[in-house]
Amino acid sequence: MARFETDGLDDMIDAVLRMGKAGEAVGDDMLLAGAEEVREAWKESAEKHELKDTGDMIASIGYARKPKDVGGVRSIDIYPQGKDRKGVRNAEKAFVLHYGTSRIKATHWVDDADEASGPKVQAAMERIYDDYLKKEGIT
Repeated sequence: MARFETDGLDDMIDAVLRMGKAGEAVGDDMLLAGAEEVREAWKESAEKHELKDTGDMIASIGYARKPKDVGGVRSIDIYPQGKDRKGVRNAEKAFVLHYGTSRIKATHWVDDADEASGPKVQAAMERIYDDYLKKEGIT
C-alpha cells in the first residue's frame, strides 16, 4: 500500500534518537500517536470515497499497539485487518479499491488519507514530545 512520510519531524526525531534508551519509550509513544491520526484519516477517506458496503473494511482499519523494529527502524503498519463477514480479506479489498482493476476505477483513497493526515500526525507527535520534555523539566 502507500507509505506515509512527512516533513518537519526530522529535528525532533534526531533529538529523540540522541536520548538513547530514554528516547525509545517516548519515540514509541510518538509513533502510536501518529498511527492513531493516520488510522482516523484512513477511515475518513474511505467514507469520503464512499467505499462502504457493509462497513467491515473500514471498521477493521487498525495497527499493532506496539511498534516493531525493521532493519533498525521503528515502524507501525496501518491497514485493514482480518476478513469481512463473507470471508474476504479486508486488506485485499482496500488494495483493489485503492489501485482499481480493469472493472473498478482506482480511488487512491489511501494516498488521500496519508496526505491529509500529515499535519495531524506531526502535531500529535510534537505534543507527545513536548509533554515528555515538560515532565523531565527540560523546557
